Amino acid sequence: MASFGKKLRECREAKGFSQRELAKLLNTSYSVIGKYERDEMVPSIKAAQSIAKLIDTTVGYLLGETEQTNVLKDPSMLHRLNQISNLAENDKHCILYTLDGLLQNIRTKQAFAK
Repeated sequence: MASFGKKLRECREAKGFSQRELAKLLNTSYSVIGKYERDEMVPSIKAAQSIAKLIDTTVGYLLGETEQTNVLKDPSMLHRLNQISNLAENDKHCILYTLDGLLQNIRTKQAFAK
């Protein structure tokens, strides 16, 4: 699994930021960003949140909790998932079963459209 520093660097470069540019946006020095990327230093939770927001990913991705860079960043999707998680198990099962069917239908349409 990639380290925090490696994931930070990959995301920073994917956004087209230099270390200096990211440091300026975070009100810190580029040497701090370099230390993060070399895993010589660990950011505070607040700094990690700011970094994740600027490089368009999640703290969970940077920390290795998930391999998806943008999982649950959409507040409306997160709100819906939280609503579903508060339902009775049978209701959750029905909703997820329906969603799985809709997603499969879309994947099938996309496959035949190519």
